[in-house]
Amino acid sequence: MLSVTDPDPFPPAPDQFNMAAHVLTHTERLADKTALEIIGSDPETFTYRQLAGAIRGTATGLLDNGLTPGDHLLLQLGNTPEFPITYLGAITAGIIPVPVSSQLTQPEITSIAATIKPAMTIRASGMAKGPEPVLPARKLRAFWTLPPADYAMGDPNRPAYIVYTSGTSGKPRAVVHGHRAIWARQMMWDGWYGLREDDRMLHAGAFNWTYTLGTGLMDPWSVGATALIPHKDNTADQLPRLIADHRATIFAAAPGVYRRLLRADIPALPHLRHGLSAGEKLAEDYRSDWTTKTGTPIFEAFGMSECSTFISGSPDNPAPVGTSGFPQPGRKAALIGPDGPVPRGTPGTIAVHKSDPGLMLGYLDAPSDTAARYQGDWFLTGDIGIMDESGAIAYAGRADDMMNAGGYRVSPVEVEDVLTAHPHITEAAACAVQVGTGTSIIAAFYVATNVIDEDQLDRFMAARLAGYKRPRLYIAKDTLPRGANNKLLRRVLRTEWEAAHGQA
Repeated sequence: MLSVTDPDPFPPAPDQFNMAAHVLTHTERLADKTALEIIGSDPETFTYRQLAGAIRGTATGLLDNGLTPGDHLLLQLGNTPEFPITYLGAITAGIIPVPVSSQLTQPEITSIAATIKPAMTIRASGMAKGPEPVLPARKLRAFWTLPPADYAMGDPNRPAYIVYTSGTSGKPRAVVHGHRAIWARQMMWDGWYGLREDDRMLHAGAFNWTYTLGTGLMDPWSVGATALIPHKDNTADQLPRLIADHRATIFAAAPGVYRRLLRADIPALPHLRHGLSAGEKLAEDYRSDWTTKTGTPIFEAFGMSECSTFISGSPDNPAPVGTSGFPQPGRKAALIGPDGPVPRGTPGTIAVHKSDPGLMLGYLDAPSDTAARYQGDWFLTGDIGIMDESGAIAYAGRADDMMNAGGYRVSPVEVEDVLTAHPHITEAAACAVQVGTGTSIIAAFYVATNVIDEDQLDRFMAARLAGYKRPRLYIAKDTLPRGANNKLLRRVLRTEWEAAHGQA
């Protein structure tokens, strides 16, 4: 039997569609229900009426400031509600938001701006300078009370937003998604979350993280549930008490957050049904410890920026032990080898069919790079998996050397390019090394013509790379291992280091 699923096709989005309008479908019916609570210190609450008013008022404000449908809007916003409101306000008006990490450095922002050519930048104070014209973030709240803009309706396949990913190319790529991407997320409601209108979803991530934006905000709003987001000043050890005090029914976080929570005292959580995990592989120890301490399971999901999550376990269909779960209902997925889908039990590249409504429209202005990700009708993720006879897929690692830093995929090539820009470094290799169960950090191995002070090297990197991309470990070497074709052997460096430090 081949490693492929062939479900009934998921119904297409309506011919006239707007992503923000879909998210706010329940506004009139649930006008006075709480849509968003910012919990912990300095709490703030938005009803569905207030949320929709702020979003549509922001759309008016953006249009009044000279933006037009189809323009690219660079969003440099921090961990505040201004981020999702401005993001959806832009989409309401047909403007294409491009959210970027608040940690990016000036060279990184300059490179991104040269690619996307934004018509405007909205920037919070303290962030790297984006291109003019700039609308200061402090002015955004004044938009919330403006008259509401109409939703810009149109083809669900037209561009809605752009996100950045390191992909598999070694360079950050601008991933263009259509309005239909939000329609496809309905397959996650039962296929991963078990999401209901009466749920109170607490997401531990920051507002300006795409995992939070999708799982923690837009999906609960799309179903009419309540989203709970901790205030930015809350720490991980405070989360268990927030889950209990605010009667969260679903908790979502990255594996690293679960690791920190398990070190804290966890009170009784009578309202919690289950946890969700995504961003990187969840260690089985964390899963079992969480279940022991809380009496609730964690359901994991696998995905990527180009397609969000499409493989997961769920309350109705839990993942067998050792697997990431099943392709969600409606998802046509496969494990691909050189000649197409491989037999079950055989490793192959995890792939999703080109017909999936959640799949990206393509990389911005890069048709050849987009085409290179396909093999026939299949979009290749670059991740290796094994499908068992039940259809469950076990994650078996990357087909390349991509790294994962706290839920962000980071290209080793991007890190190496910055390292070799140092005047004393002649060769460099970056790889993720395991420093504990389920915990990896980025390590930099380098050959230099002179001894380099580590603090000086870290300052050099900090000026050129966002914090989550920077190495946490620097190791000087006489030579770097290379194969017969002179290809850098990053995995050899990782294996040797882990063996030497008791992580083999």
